[in-house]
Amino acid sequence: METKSSLKALEMAIQNLDKPIQSFIHHSDRGVQYCSKEYVSLLQKYQIQIAMTKSGDPLRNAVAERINGILKQEYLYEELTLDLK
Repeated sequence: METKSSLKALEMAIQNLDKPIQSFIHHSDRGVQYCSKEYVSLLQKYQIQIAMTKSGDPLRNAVAERINGILKQEYLYEELTLDLK
């Protein structure tokens, strides 16, 4: 897993927000991309609260993991398709 793709997705999400960013909570498992210095720094820059599972077990957060998986698949599929053109 790379931080680059997750970081780009987070930046896009922040740009498209129509509510005050400070009212948001970013919840994740303890995946390396979400714990990276760059990712955490961006969340802190915009004062987005950070919440993570205690054990790092993705099964504790199955719904969020499913949504994240769908978003990653759709985003990465689009990016790969554009790269092939």
